[in-house]
Amino acid sequence: MFGTRLISGIVLIIIAILALSLGGPTLAGILLVISLIAYRELTKVLKVSGEHQANPGTEKENKRLNLLEIIGMTGIIIYYTIAFFSGTEVLLMMCIVGVFMAMMFSYVVAFPKYRAEHLVGAFFSFMYAPVMLSFVYLTRMCPRGIYMVWMIIISSWGCDTCAYAVGMLIGKKKIFPRLSPKKSLEGCIGGVLGAVLLGGWYGYFFVEPVFPDQTVMWIIAFICGVGAVMSQIGDLAASAIKRNAKIKDYGKLIPGHGGIMDRFDSMIVTAPMIYFLTILMIRF
Repeated sequence: MFGTRLISGIVLIIIAILALSLGGPTLAGILLVISLIAYRELTKVLKVSGEHQANPGTEKENKRLNLLEIIGMTGIIIYYTIAFFSGTEVLLMMCIVGVFMAMMFSYVVAFPKYRAEHLVGAFFSFMYAPVMLSFVYLTRMCPRGIYMVWMIIISSWGCDTCAYAVGMLIGKKKIFPRLSPKKSLEGCIGGVLGAVLLGGWYGYFFVEPVFPDQTVMWIIAFICGVGAVMSQIGDLAASAIKRNAKIKDYGKLIPGHGGIMDRFDSMIVTAPMIYFLTILMIRF
């Protein structure tokens, strides 16, 4: 199991490095596919596919996409198309509002086929993975984004690795025993400190030589630390959803890791935080 997980992790890291380095259509295309899969994983877990039956309180699982899911997936494709060809914030917001209104319209017209929780789950799934993940692309395509985007990796996957290592070595105090029994306070702190150190190292050796007139090492370390905190919140939030749904993994797509949501849960929350903090705090 460990070997399978390790190989899958290495493959994912290679793909991530290539995609983030190339940016443009390669990164946008990969994120689009990831977002569509993550959306479907979430709607299944949240039972958006279930349709309300004649008898109240009963529903059946529909393996095919229903109208709410079709609207969500269409919206994801339109959203990433806008991000790639335009990137205009107003158009992106119009797309988000448009998806919500289209789902509302379908909910009303098809009543009582769908319940309110189906509508909420469908739109939540659209916002949670696809829209939040799009900030990886938006960060990469910013001016000097090639230097900004790696902070997302440091704050999410770097934090995960450091937290796991510290937790295995000295982890004793369980911080969320009911939600995530294996997570320890020592591991959480180690993950944040590890991300801070990696961020400072990255800023000093890779960013400052390119921008010698700016001292950004400490700013990057701080941003990575905040991103690491958010990455752990994202990880725990995704775990909470699984606990509510009484499942172990979101899917089986990635051997040893589970589904897309199992592997990208921390990055989903980290990406917007890195995007906004970098824009506010660093002037390239």
